[in-house]
Amino acid sequence: MSTPVETETALARRWRLEVNMSTTEAPDWQLCPGITEFEWTAEPNHEDSTSYDTGGWTENTKTAQSWEVTATFNRKHTPDETTYSPVHERIRKAFFAYGAAHNVHMRWMDRNGLPEAYEGRGLPNWEPQGGEYTDLDQVQVTFTGNGELLPITNPLAA
Repeated sequence: MSTPVETETALARRWRLEVNMSTTEAPDWQLCPGITEFEWTAEPNHEDSTSYDTGGWTENTKTAQSWEVTATFNRKHTPDETTYSPVHERIRKAFFAYGAAHNVHMRWMDRNGLPEAYEGRGLPNWEPQGGEYTDLDQVQVTFTGNGELLPITNPLAA
């Protein structure tokens, strides 16, 4: 009889989001600081490909796939309140841009080094969350995938 393997439940805060602050050829991956919520999806598009040959059973074919990342973060700035986080600013400026400048090259991975990690380019939607005078300055950004989402080797893996 085999010995049962002990397991623990992964925590939602395991995700780390990084943004490439340079070029594809010479990437400069920097942490997106202050994340308080993080979710991602990669929805396939399935089309009915049923024919008379299937004996009445339906068949489906994957014809496309889309992905999306939603991250909420606390805005970070220097102690003298003269500069925001460069990563936050890169995302905010991309939101207002068009063309290639609207793309944010990003990756996210398990911060504990487990194998799950992804890389792609997303189009940001910047949404300040507002709030009462006691609230923190938070922004929710939804990145709509622009092209392929690649599973990658986790750069934090041991």
